[in-house]
Amino acid sequence: MSASKVFVARLAGCSVFDPAGDRVGRVRDVLVVYRRVDAPQVVGLIVEVPGKRRIFVSIGRITSIGAGQVITTGLVNMRRFEQRGGEVRVIAEILGRKVLIKKEQIRATIEDVAIEDHGQGDWSIAQLFLRKPKTTPSPFGKGPTTFATWNEVTEDELPGESQSAEHVIAAYSDLVPADLASTLLDLPSERRFEVAEELPDNRLADVLEEMPDQERIEILSALRDARAADVLDQMQPDDAADLLAQLPDERSEALLELMEPEEAQDVRMLLEYEPDTAGGLMTTEPVILSADSTVAEGLALVRRHELAPVLGAAVCVTLPPYEPPTGRFLGLVHFQRMLRYPPNERLGTLIDQQTEPVKVDASAAEVTRVMATYNLLSVPVVDDAHRLVGVVTIDDVLDHVLPDDWRSQDAADANPGAASRPRTRTRRTAIPSGRRTNRGTPR
Repeated sequence: MSASKVFVARLAGCSVFDPAGDRVGRVRDVLVVYRRVDAPQVVGLIVEVPGKRRIFVSIGRITSIGAGQVITTGLVNMRRFEQRGGEVRVIAEILGRKVLIKKEQIRATIEDVAIEDHGQGDWSIAQLFLRKPKTTPSPFGKGPTTFATWNEVTEDELPGESQSAEHVIAAYSDLVPADLASTLLDLPSERRFEVAEELPDNRLADVLEEMPDQERIEILSALRDARAADVLDQMQPDDAADLLAQLPDERSEALLELMEPEEAQDVRMLLEYEPDTAGGLMTTEPVILSADSTVAEGLALVRRHELAPVLGAAVCVTLPPYEPPTGRFLGLVHFQRMLRYPPNERLGTLIDQQTEPVKVDASAAEVTRVMATYNLLSVPVVDDAHRLVGVVTIDDVLDHVLPDDWRSQDAADANPGAASRPRTRTRRTAIPSGRRTNRGTPR
């Protein structure tokens, strides 16, 4: 049964079904258009369908909204959604706005929006859920809330004041970094910067790793130097190096100086290598242990929640020290093999004798061939002294092989041959580094 009034923040993430009960996708936003006198009219929903594509579903195609689900007529246009002039997204562009309550002359923030069905598919904004300024000095206190109709308020953004993105971030909290990156790319540039500014450092770092170069450079450039350095600290060293390589030398050096010394050192090392080589593609944070370490120790390290699955597929065994550049590289022990042996078995006896490392100056094509030939998720990278300096993972190789616009599914569908063209990587400029300090313990 369809509800006559629905709050948009609760609608976000709801499943969309066709009349047969098959799931179409999930609601990601509500689209409205402003009117001269009346409250904004709802024109449709932005729905994410399988394949991470966002489409527009006209409100006229919606037969029921209620009980945490949306029912459509089953007839939807699968063309990727593109926002037109005059259209406004409720979650992305209205939540968090400042308004003035006319009667009380008090500024308030829009925390939610209720849309109402007036019959025959005519939906409009019925109420605004507002948060007034807090009246107590307590840092944990919140202001009182109230409801108001659209005509009882007027927009009251002060010059230079940014729109709060707190509720947008909450609505998109269930998205994985790649999907959140895609969502941000769909936003107007100004709103994109506002959301990025309020994302936690680690969340923004994950999102930037999934964005095309141009957009992530724009976001990083818009951040204050101290905040930008904090975000770079949270990024994988190879992604941070790729990003810094595209900034002016002065800004890159300034950010490196503000980063944590250990993180900056890893990035500086990567900047010394050509981007289309194993050294330029690798990450400097593999799992590293000694030959005397046991299977139990290896499994304890690879099961860490913060470790990327591709890095947990194998453990690198080296002589001390155990931070890149390590002592002499001895070999790999694959996760699956560790599962076949007792916990007290030493890793030195389980080394894969068939997997050979690649040199730091090996070409990206050579690295790709090695990984394809031996069905590897990662390949170790060594220097001329046979010391481990990092590993190239399968996602690093895919990022290199795929075209620059691979995140656009439509572009890939329209041009199937595009995936065979390698992307163009910016040439890195080496930045002088200081003396490296070995920490001596595995991450």
